[in-house]
Amino acid sequence: MPRAARFILVPVGSAGDVHPYVGLGRVLRDRGHEVFVLTNAHFKPLIRRSGLHFVEIGTEDDYDRFTRDPDLWHPRRGLLLVPRRGGLEPARAVHDAVARLHRPGATVVAASALAFGARLAHETLGLPLATIHLQPFAFPSLLRPPRPPFLAWTVRLPYPFRRLAYGVTHRLADRLFRVEIDTLRTELGLQPLQTSVLDWLHSPQCVIGLFPDWFAPPQSDWPDGSRLTGFPLFDESPLTPVEPEVVRFLDDGPLPLVFTAGSAMRHAARFFDVSAQICRRLRRRGLFLTGHPEQLPASQPPDVLHASYVPFSLLLPRCALLVHHGGIGTTSQALAAGVPQLVVPRAFDQPDNAERLIRLGVGDALGPRRYTPARGARVIEQLLNDPAMSGRCADVASRIRPGLDETCDLLESLIGTDRKQSRDRLPVRDRTQTGEEAEVRTSKRKKNRE
Repeated sequence: MPRAARFILVPVGSAGDVHPYVGLGRVLRDRGHEVFVLTNAHFKPLIRRSGLHFVEIGTEDDYDRFTRDPDLWHPRRGLLLVPRRGGLEPARAVHDAVARLHRPGATVVAASALAFGARLAHETLGLPLATIHLQPFAFPSLLRPPRPPFLAWTVRLPYPFRRLAYGVTHRLADRLFRVEIDTLRTELGLQPLQTSVLDWLHSPQCVIGLFPDWFAPPQSDWPDGSRLTGFPLFDESPLTPVEPEVVRFLDDGPLPLVFTAGSAMRHAARFFDVSAQICRRLRRRGLFLTGHPEQLPASQPPDVLHASYVPFSLLLPRCALLVHHGGIGTTSQALAAGVPQLVVPRAFDQPDNAERLIRLGVGDALGPRRYTPARGARVIEQLLNDPAMSGRCADVASRIRPGLDETCDLLESLIGTDRKQSRDRLPVRDRTQTGEEAEVRTSKRKKNRE
């Protein structure tokens, strides 16, 4: 059994991004380790209730301003906003907090790729670092690229054109973020970056994907040391009981449709208005989940209930279908519950997750503008009336194995590897390279040397 150590967890984002780290922290705590979670003050109550140490990175007001910004959910502007607000601006605070908590030889950091401060601490302190990717979208690949929230047609381009687009993306990221990262590096006594920003984000020691390989098969051009475990499937069910009003609603009638636009979404008035009209058209009961009730329509059907939060592991097995934004946490919980899904994706990984559900045959997707009462009702009816849907959903649910224990095993394997630093590599499964894969590897090594 590994000796007790101190684990520092650094999520970046909303509840869907923080929950997996809380789940990891609880398992590590139960194994006898000391666990600190560095994140925004908005999540302090959850982390304290989970029995973990909390370190504040950003205030509640910061989180409120961030989630109110309409650019957050813009397909292009959101991809620029989140790395800056969530990665660059708090980078020095994260680095310094990790430095204060660091115990040489007995500390491991597990962090989002956007936690730039954790990546810097890996270099300045030489402590072990695992980069945690919650979704396949975070893994760059030329061989099987994830679907971007815009310019989706680029994934169908021939390989040489995909390679050109890949290079443009890297150069754009360098132009946007490299100067500020190098400024921080200089302040911390580090040399300027010797590789592209997008390559540097991944720990050279360990990269863990929290999803199964059947959801996104590993590619040989993923970062070295990449390992997949499984969906974390942690929600607040051990901490937050279902409200009595919700229990009565679930008990008193047919399985409802459930609608959510995500915990951080504060610009979903149209989504909920359309959803209310869909419930009327289909004469179905509905449950609207949002912590921001000002988004709800003034007049709702009598058989529609609003709740601020219900743990999905307790709710979804008792619903007929889930309509949601496509976040990976919501997606995986619905897969585990075996219910069909209609995704209304906006940004980030959401379109990519939606496409993977379609490939599995367990859901469909409509863009925000195409999500209308008539079209939404028609697609929902098709999903509910598909005679093979329940079988496909049940088959996928049977393949899911929670990945928290395996992930914690990998994190524990990093204890005491400080001196090896970035030269250490976790073993990578053997893979046969095609000619195209070999070219990707050669190009990657050449770019790193440059």
